[in-house]
Amino acid sequence: MAQDDLLSQEEIDALLKGVSGDDDSTSSTPPSSAASRAKPYDPTTQHRVIRERLHALDIINERFARYFRMAIFNFIRRSSDITVDVVRYQSYSNFARNVPVPTNINIISMKPLKGSALIVFPPNLVFMVVDNLFGGDGRFLTRSEGREFTNTEQRIIQRMLQLAIDAYSESWRSIYPLEISYVRSEMQSKFANITNSPNEIVVNTSFNIDIGNLATSFQICIPFAMIEPLRDILSNPLKDGAQDPDNIWSRRMAGELRESQIELVADLTAIPARLSQVLSLKVGDILPIELPETVLTSVDGIPVLECAYGSQNERRALRVVRMIDHNTQQEPLEAEDAFLKRRPSRATPSRNELNHD
Repeated sequence: MAQDDLLSQEEIDALLKGVSGDDDSTSSTPPSSAASRAKPYDPTTQHRVIRERLHALDIINERFARYFRMAIFNFIRRSSDITVDVVRYQSYSNFARNVPVPTNINIISMKPLKGSALIVFPPNLVFMVVDNLFGGDGRFLTRSEGREFTNTEQRIIQRMLQLAIDAYSESWRSIYPLEISYVRSEMQSKFANITNSPNEIVVNTSFNIDIGNLATSFQICIPFAMIEPLRDILSNPLKDGAQDPDNIWSRRMAGELRESQIELVADLTAIPARLSQVLSLKVGDILPIELPETVLTSVDGIPVLECAYGSQNERRALRVVRMIDHNTQQEPLEAEDAFLKRRPSRATPSRNELNHD
C-alpha cells in the first residue's frame, strides 16, 4: 500500500466526529449562516390561543352521550356504549384535514347563537347502524369505496341525525337553551365551511361508540366565535345559567352604545326667508332676530334635550331643562346649580349683521 493511501490523524478525527455527531463548528457559526436558517414570519398563519377551559362543555358532552345512547338503543334495539373523547381546540383547517372523504357532514344552526356547527357521521357509523337495523351482527364489513349514500342510507342518517339533535338540545337546556335545527348535508369538508378563515379556532369533540363487535366515532364541531358570547357561562357552569336568551347580547350592545360618540347640535335661532330675499341682501343690511327662552338640541336631526343657554366658567354652556322622550312626556328638571344666563332683554333684541365679501 502506498504511503499516500493512508489517512492522516486529522482525517481520522474528522470521520469520527461525523459518525458521533460531535461538531464544534456549531459553536462558531457565523451570524450570516444562523440568519439563513431563520423562518419567515407570516401573520396570517398565526393561531388564536385559548387559555381558558370551557368546563360546561364537559357536562354537556357527558349528558349528550347518555341521552344519545338511550336514543340509539330505542332506534336499533341493541345496547351501545358511547364515551366522550377529549375536547380539542384546533384550527378549522386541521379539523377538515382529518375528516375522511367521503363522509356525512351535517350543518346545523344553534339559535340564538350566530353561525353554524357540524355533526360529522363517518361512513363506518352509517354502515354499522344500517347493518344492525337489517339484522346483521357486524361480521361483514362494508366499504364506502368513494360512493354516495343510497336513499335508504340517507333516510337512516336523517333519523339518526334527528336523534342526535334532540339529545344535544336537551343537553344544553340547563346551561343555555338552544333551538337546534338541521340546515343541509355535505360529503366533503371543503363544501361545509363554517368559518371565515381556515385559521379560526373550532371546538371539536369526538364521541366513541361501540355496538357489539364494531367500534367507530363521530364528531361535533362548533366554531369558537359562535359560543364566545357564552364564555362566562361555559367557564363557570356553577353559576346561574338560566338567563334571558337575549340578556348577554343586550349587555354587550348596551356597552358598545355607551362608548360610542355622537354629535350634539344646538341651534340658537333660525330666520325664515325666501330665496329672493336672500338674493336681494346688500352689505350693511341688518337681520333682526329674537332669541328664544330655550333651545332644542338634536342628534342626527332628532330632538333629545331642551336646554337653557348661557355661560359658565367663561365658556358657553347649556343647562338641561327637559329630557325629550319620544314615548312618554317627562316633567322639566329642577336645576339649582350656579349657572349664569347672559341673554339680552326682550325689549332690546340683538341684531346680527350679515356681511358679503
